[in-house]
Amino acid sequence: MNYSFNSRVRYSETGENGKLTLPGVLNYFQDCCTFHAESVGLGGDVLKARDRAWVLSSWQVIVDEYPAMGTEIRITTAPYDFKGFMGMRNFTIETMDGKKLAWANSNWTHLAISTGIPVRLTPADTDNYILGEKLEMDYAPRKIKLPDDMTSQESFTVQKHHLDTNHHVNNCQYICMAEDFLPEDFKVYQMRAEYKMQAKLGDIICPKAKAETGKVIVSLDDTDGKAYAIIEFQQK
Repeated sequence: MNYSFNSRVRYSETGENGKLTLPGVLNYFQDCCTFHAESVGLGGDVLKARDRAWVLSSWQVIVDEYPAMGTEIRITTAPYDFKGFMGMRNFTIETMDGKKLAWANSNWTHLAISTGIPVRLTPADTDNYILGEKLEMDYAPRKIKLPDDMTSQESFTVQKHHLDTNHHVNNCQYICMAEDFLPEDFKVYQMRAEYKMQAKLGDIICPKAKAETGKVIVSLDDTDGKAYAIIEFQQK
């Protein structure tokens, strides 16, 4: 079953153009699924007590229109499938009169906090949720193929402000890092992200990037060249 909450785009969520940013869209989606989990009795504290957590594995986010500051919006989410240790969830942002502004697909991994190893789902993990209908959209592959000739960029260190309650880099922070390599006039229509490893405080991020026609791909790697996250931005 769908879960929704209403909001109004705040000035603090907007960019230089006075409209909601892509990270703002992602934060609304993340907040929505967090609120949903809390509402069905499977919030963060409950999962932590059971040594369990949901970790985002991939995003496919499409933003047809970035709402301006002050716009009243409704954010909605629904899980549509559970398989093994994976959960799949859709999201939308709409105006209050039902105009769809943004929509997304996401894949989540259910794991043991103590080991970081995926754990098969049980009825206790899923029965509180009522599955919704899968959103009609053009679903892209979960995995992102890297071009061969990517250019290495200046490395940087994970700071405290990058972390979330799981004590690793928050999924939205990777997107903020990758956005630094977009051309000035690049308006993101679709963003795909594949999360491969968890970066923690003090880890070194070694980015590499490649701009193609209407597309920018960024890989945020560790010092051995293994990717923490791969992000693909596309224009309309």
